[in-house]
Amino acid sequence: QVQLVESGGGLVQAGGSLRLSCAASGSIFSISVMGWYRQAPGKQRELVAHITRGGITTYADTAKGRFTISRDNAKNTVYLQMNSLKPEDTAVYYCGAKLISSVALYWGQGTQVTVSS
Repeated sequence: QVQLVESGGGLVQAGGSLRLSCAASGSIFSISVMGWYRQAPGKQRELVAHITRGGITTYADTAKGRFTISRDNAKNTVYLQMNSLKPEDTAVYYCGAKLISSVALYWGQGTQVTVSS
């Protein structure tokens, strides 16, 4: 089992920056991929970025060039650095983790990001 706790969300002006953190605990050595998803009101949850155990990253088109996903293995933590934020980035951001032997994702509770114009 894996437990995930997100932090770092908040209110920011357009063009500003935020850094989200996701701390993992439990069966951390069984994690193959960690990533960030977001869900805006009335919309489906969508991928923002993924990072593998080896540090290979994948970004949604809307995140490329503005967001950076990274990890700190010593702290069992994944980060999402978000720059040049736009109002359309407003959403609840969820941390997810997938185990090597499972297709299912474990989810954190989410952290609200609100970008004002």
